[in-house]
Amino acid sequence: MTDLKHENILPNRADAIAAQSREILRTIKVQLQVAGAAKRAVPQDIIEFSERR
Repeated sequence: MTDLKHENILPNRADAIAAQSREILRTIKVQLQVAGAAKRAVPQDIIEFSERR
């Protein structure tokens, strides 16, 4: 958002990044729902992803 605000990237590039981010979040949400429904532990890759900065 900062790069877009300061016009360091084009709006269509920011839209593409936002779309990819939404897809990642949707995928993680589904994985968490499946793990919860199956009463299984949350996959380690999701935990590691959530801990990144």
